[in-house]
Amino acid sequence: MTPAARLSAAIEVLDRVLTGAPAEQVLTNWGRASRFAGSGDRNAVRDLVYDALRCRRSYAAMGGAETGRGLMLGALRAAGTDPATLFTGEGHAPHPVTPGEEGRAPDAAEALDLPDWLLPQLTESLGDDLTRIAQALRQRAPVFLRVNLRRATVAQAIAALQTEGITAEPHALADTALEVTDGARKIQTSQAYLSGLVELQDAASQAVVNALPLRDGMRVLDHCAGGGGKTLAMAARASLSLFAHDAFPARMRDLTSRASRAGAKVKLTETPEALAPFDLILADAPCSGSGSWRRDPQGKWALTPGRLAEIGTIQDQILDRLAPMTGPGGMLAYATCSLLRAENEDRIAAFLTRTPGWCLKSTQRFTPLTGGDGFFLALLTQGQP
Repeated sequence: MTPAARLSAAIEVLDRVLTGAPAEQVLTNWGRASRFAGSGDRNAVRDLVYDALRCRRSYAAMGGAETGRGLMLGALRAAGTDPATLFTGEGHAPHPVTPGEEGRAPDAAEALDLPDWLLPQLTESLGDDLTRIAQALRQRAPVFLRVNLRRATVAQAIAALQTEGITAEPHALADTALEVTDGARKIQTSQAYLSGLVELQDAASQAVVNALPLRDGMRVLDHCAGGGGKTLAMAARASLSLFAHDAFPARMRDLTSRASRAGAKVKLTETPEALAPFDLILADAPCSGSGSWRRDPQGKWALTPGRLAEIGTIQDQILDRLAPMTGPGGMLAYATCSLLRAENEDRIAAFLTRTPGWCLKSTQRFTPLTGGDGFFLALLTQGQP
């Protein structure tokens, strides 16, 4: 495919995504229907689509419309490329630029590429860092790996990856974190990955696990386990009696096989109350995902005030459910991949107000400015901090 044909394909995909269809699903369907497109073409179209979703407001302003075509026009102008050189109408290229598609410079709010209704909350939550974090969210996220210390040292994992054409280097956020600088698309077919030496996991997510006071012999519950990334990260740091639960058990369908590959032991449970008490419970709670909008930019535009309020209620319910399941002297760890105080500090303050006998031991906040996703972690205990 020519660069112009790739633009046409991205326009087609974006027009479907802008109606609310999941981007990954639309891209998969397009790839299956476009047998002429090689892997390089599919990757290029995917990058065009996700870059446009990250920068949807500013590209729409520069392209003259919030359509697939408008976003691609805006993307070219943002890159300093004259659209007329590619929008020629020849072959599979988009048709030429017409009057009314000149676009304009984005205003200050549009340049942040954030929803208007969220700006007051984000400003309150991030303060002077708002603009820098907003700009970071407009960029593609780095690819991070977690070294499985049960299988290899960091140096051994780097060397094993290098033999397969994957270049990675340690990252300061976590002692197990590697940032991939070359060969990222080879990871999931590499022996280092398939043999359990490394797992794909954001560096800040690893840092959250590293901050947990894990010790050999502890009974630990990962209550909102999802695919089990943090579950496996905990298993690699200490010899635990480890349990995983998720409100939607299907999310954990691959966890048993992943644990086997990683050399870890994890018990899945749909009734964690029956197994209580636990020495430590991690609740990586459902949230807006605002800290990971680089990876899921569609989520940035799908979030609504009503949904944010609903998420807050769910977060409160999870904390209330888990407090009685935490044993004497135990710890409840509350985490989100959110940048918003409404999902973080405000939820902890509300929990402490309505739950006598609990106290806040510590909090940590990570933002994309430190390299990884945005994360919040609060460690709660009963009694004195």
